[in-house]
Amino acid sequence: MDREWNDSQPIYRQLRDRVVAMILDGVLKEGDPLPSVRTVAAEYRVNPLTVLKGYQELVDEQLVESKRGRGMFINTGARNLLLRGERQKFLAEEWPRVNATIQRLGLNAGELLNAAGVAANHRSSGAVNPDPAKLDTAKPDTAQSKTETETEEEER
Repeated sequence: MDREWNDSQPIYRQLRDRVVAMILDGVLKEGDPLPSVRTVAAEYRVNPLTVLKGYQELVDEQLVESKRGRGMFINTGARNLLLRGERQKFLAEEWPRVNATIQRLGLNAGELLNAAGVAANHRSSGAVNPDPAKLDTAKPDTAQSKTETETEEEER
């Protein structure tokens, strides 16, 4: 987990979000124990009550269960529950902005898929910065793509 905190939201919420990200990324799996409240508090130099409050949110969301005397553990199905929620949140909150930007820039599906493929290739090869020239290779060939009106006019 990152040791830096930002001032935009409470630390307990950031801690909760970091654990959620670890579950989604597969770092923490079903049945895995969470680090103890004392360990996290000491490592990140925060109040143990802050850590406990972040963990309690995870319990309230049924992502984690507390086993008295043994600690807190990731519940079965926690990742799937999170994925459903995160997908719905993305589609409701982020996708409209992303889609508006795509429309504004006039990007088509081929350009987006090509850019995604190039980005994925760079990630898998360990490249740090994608080559901008390669991201721009899927420009539509306007000479070959005719509108319906142009096709109808030629047929007459």
